[in-house]
Amino acid sequence: MHREYHRWYSPRLQREMELLIHGHAGARMIVFPTSQGRYYEYEDRGMVANLEEQIERGDLQLFCVDSIDGETFYNWRTHPAWRIERHTQYEAYILNEVIPLSQALNSNPFLMTHGCSFGAYHAVNIAFRHPHRFGRLLALSGKYDMTNFFGGYQSEDLYFHTPRHFVPNLHDPYQLAALRSMDIILAVGQSDPNIEDNRALSRDLWAKNIGHALREWDGWSHDWPFWAKMVRHYIGGSD
Repeated sequence: MHREYHRWYSPRLQREMELLIHGHAGARMIVFPTSQGRYYEYEDRGMVANLEEQIERGDLQLFCVDSIDGETFYNWRTHPAWRIERHTQYEAYILNEVIPLSQALNSNPFLMTHGCSFGAYHAVNIAFRHPHRFGRLLALSGKYDMTNFFGGYQSEDLYFHTPRHFVPNLHDPYQLAALRSMDIILAVGQSDPNIEDNRALSRDLWAKNIGHALREWDGWSHDWPFWAKMVRHYIGGSD
């Protein structure tokens, strides 16, 4: 399997950033790690091998990015305003550095975003904020109201990075049309603590006539063996 390691100094984050690419062709998929996870997590957890057939066949190319969650959501010692600003910078890094790299290496126009747990938040947030960039979203076991990380702090920036807040108030025809054309899959266990958050987001999406699939799996289903089955089902096309 083709594998590439990339590292460069990000001008938007003012620090070195790393990522791994798996595959040589096919639909491009940005993969976000779980909370405070690293760019090699998806590979280490067996998820790359889980999709080996699709990757080797040239149907799928993974761009596994690093996180800076320790500087944003989990940076408890810093003022919330800076933490959400730092997250905005991270989004700019993905949009203006990672995605252009993927386009330079792979001309396939179809772009997906994917993540598990905290990575699902990142995947949903960036796809919903910039739906014209993405054709598909696969979010597993995510939480989409992140305000509890900020201790009651409120701001416009935080609002627009909280899908459960901004989705009900979407009115821009361009953004809504792009969301309605996106293939959106939310999967979560019925015993997962995030189940009601997923159901609420699903209701918000239906209220805006944004078609999607909310798939509730048996039990807790919030761990790598379950996510491997989900990914095989929704991307690999098998159980």
